[in-house]
This record gives sequence, structure tokens and C-alpha cells, in this order.
Amino acid sequence: MRGETQNLLLVLLGGALLKLALTGTYLRYVKPGLFPWLVGAGAVVVALGAVAIVRDVLEARARARAAVDPFAPPVPERSGPGQEGTEHEHRSRSPWLLLLPVFAVFLVAPPALGADSIGRGQHAAAPERPGAEFFDALPPGPAPRLTVSEFITRVVWDGSGALERRAVRLQGFVVHPDDDPGRSQLARLRISCCAADAAPVLIDLAGAPAEALTEVEPDTWIEVTGTLRPGTATEANGHVPTFDLTEVHEIPAPEDPYEY
Repeated sequence: MRGETQNLLLVLLGGALLKLALTGTYLRYVKPGLFPWLVGAGAVVVALGAVAIVRDVLEARARARAAVDPFAPPVPERSGPGQEGTEHEHRSRSPWLLLLPVFAVFLVAPPALGADSIGRGQHAAAPERPGAEFFDALPPGPAPRLTVSEFITRVVWDGSGALERRAVRLQGFVVHPDDDPGRSQLARLRISCCAADAAPVLIDLAGAPAEALTEVEPDTWIEVTGTLRPGTATEANGHVPTFDLTEVHEIPAPEDPYEY
């Protein structure tokens, strides 16, 4: 690969990282805590490419002066990868294909993982044991909003019965299980680091409002209000509780679609 191609690839690659970070698109791939590292990595890569481009420009000017000024100091020739002679340039076209993924980042914004990833056979994430720590009291109000992960963790491990007969609100996207398309579930994807380790967190939806959800397209984001049906989250069903609905509202997809 020629030096010019390497330098351009560095600048574009660093620019792609900065674009993902500064536009918030990175949340489709990694957790928010990695934002500073993405910005730092992108800035360093862009700086390396820019320094290499400036160096090449200065060397080209020095060679031009040396060609017309016999007293100008000679410019040392650099050797190494990317410094092939012109007789080999016709063989180095394929490295330009490395730019295609970078251009794809600039031109195409892949969506976050959704119902389709769950339908391909992912298993629901088991709730994490909270250890010796006690659960905090539920937030005040007639129907406090919890994350789906927090709700299921409380269902499995909180023996205080705080969720029994207590209305709560949950947000997630609609999923229709492959084995029972007439049933609806509320889902979120929980990640530890990045989208590659995403695991679904699922809740079965029941009650009269749930019947209308069978006609709703998968990946539609909704906020539901209702109560836990006690005893429905068992090891046999993968700790998937049943949630009796009282209200359902369609909402826009959040900027950060994952839970952590």
C-alpha cells in the first residue's frame, strides 16, 4: 500500500470514530462509558494521519527545491512498507478496498439490535444476583418507571414483595415470539461492553391492552403500565415474568436503546 493511501485511510478511520462518538451513533455499538476512549482514539488516529500527510508534503517540497538548486541538501529516501516503486503501483490497487468500510460508516447508519436479533435464537439474560446489598425502596409515585433489567432482578431476588400489587412503568420494544406469534413480549437488550455481547431481557405481556399489541409491528417502542403477576418468573421459563397491563403508549425509540 502506498504511503498516500495509508495516510488517507488513517484520517478517514479516525474521522469515522469521531463521527460515531460526537453524533451519539456509538450508542448503537458500545456502552456510554466508552465515549472518552472513542474520542481519544479517533483524535489520535486523525493526528497520526495528518502528521504523516504534512511530512510527505514537506518532503515533496524539499525534493522539488533539490531538483532546481544544486546546493540544496539532499533529501534522504525513506524505505519500508508503503514505499514501493512506481513499477509496482499497478499491483497496489486492492488496498483501496480497505476504504469501503470507512465510507460505509460515513454514509450508512446501521440500526441498533432489535427484535430480529432475539428471533434468531438468543436466550434471555439471567438476572444478576445483587449480592448482600439490599434493594432500595421503589421510587415514590403511583407508577414509578423502572428499567426492564431492574424490574426482573427485583422479581427474582427481592423477597420483600415490594412489587406485588404495585403498579410500575416499563419501556421497551415489542417482540412476538417465533413459537407463538399471537403473544407479545416487552424486550430490552442488555450489554456489558458492546452490542456483540447483547442479551435480551424479556417480559410476557398480558391483559386486555396486550391483545391489541398482536397487531403491532415488532421493534415498536412502547411504554407500559401494569403490575407483576406473582409467581410467573421461574427457572423453567428463564425468569420471564408476566406483566398484567393497564395502559400502553407508543413512544419514540430512545437515543440509547440498550440497558447495562
